[in-house]
Amino acid sequence: MSNTPMAANPLTRAVLEIDEYVSGLGWDQPARLFALVDTARLRAEQPSLADRLGLGDEPENSGLTPIEQDEVPTGKPLDEFLATIAWPDAVVGCALAVERLMLPPSAEAQVPKGLSEAALTKWVADHPDRQEVRMTVAVLRDGARDSALRLREKDSPTEVLTGSDLVPGLAEALAATFEE
Repeated sequence: MSNTPMAANPLTRAVLEIDEYVSGLGWDQPARLFALVDTARLRAEQPSLADRLGLGDEPENSGLTPIEQDEVPTGKPLDEFLATIAWPDAVVGCALAVERLMLPPSAEAQVPKGLSEAALTKWVADHPDRQEVRMTVAVLRDGARDSALRLREKDSPTEVLTGSDLVPGLAEALAATFEE
């Protein structure tokens, strides 16, 4: 993707590439799951697929190629769905892009005690300080992780926050898909 900023490592580049791709689809999208494969290995072992993905023209031999998977089911909790995933050996990592409502840390003290999950969801959705955010989180088999956060109100490639510990719970859930 031509607008993806150059990042220091392949995982960060993959996260930003996925963020850019999903951003191009607009907001209010379902969660999207991606397998991450080693680009050089993909070119060597499946050159026709690499050509279809437009990887034949790229000069870089290292890096990760995100491959979008089938749709994430909407009727099942995300953690339950992720618990059903097992990746083949050719997949070196995975990533998930998902939209959520978030509150600033200052709103934590305002959360009413004893709310059911449905009531808490409604409370957050009705809160005046809520923010719509797209989180793209990626993990590798070796434990490396990275993520990108994009706020709907600041929907610009220059306003994307990246870091390895931005969404630790989701990163843990994705890492668990590689456990045997």
